[in-house]
Amino acid sequence: MKPTILIFEDNDRLRDSLSSLLSRSGEFALLNAFSDCREAEKHVISFQPEVILMDIDMPERNGIEAVKQIRTFDKKVQIIMLTIFDDNAHVFEALKAGANGYLLKKNIPEKLTVSIKEVLEGGAPMSPSIARMIITSIQDNHDSKNDYDLSKREKEILQSLSRGNSFKMIAAELMISVETVRTHIKNIYEKLHVHSQTEAVSKAINEKLV
Repeated sequence: MKPTILIFEDNDRLRDSLSSLLSRSGEFALLNAFSDCREAEKHVISFQPEVILMDIDMPERNGIEAVKQIRTFDKKVQIIMLTIFDDNAHVFEALKAGANGYLLKKNIPEKLTVSIKEVLEGGAPMSPSIARMIITSIQDNHDSKNDYDLSKREKEILQSLSRGNSFKMIAAELMISVETVRTHIKNIYEKLHVHSQTEAVSKAINEKLV
């Protein structure tokens, strides 16, 4: 049997174009196409599609909200977002909501059928610029992960602090003077922008510094 498709797209011309592309391919069964997603849950339950093509920017209710609701009762249907947006906010919000792929409308003619096949095979189809943006974001987050320029010794002291050790115990453990421990801790506070041992330990644990 051909994979079944449901479309939610408010632009009449694009909706007709999507329907035509799917029909011409001969590889998919279009169940229906709707101009809004106000009753998306009802339609998904009724038609039980394998793939949903969901526009983001629709009247009264956007596609991201619809996806969130669909995911409350259907985890299996594959959802590809269709949009003119290629900004971080929309992309990550859609993926967080439960979308499986993200296709820019300008890439639909050459990417639609390939993307549907890919998502059915367990992939996460995305327009090239979207994929590049996500990779860049991940790299930026990795690069910006701040260890606050802590030295090896400062990290050792912070780790010991997080175990509840006193300054005297830390000094004995690392074979340094208590005064040296105090100096290191003063530097740690400055680098972490905190004012107490509790704040330092809390930040170290939350940000996985230790």
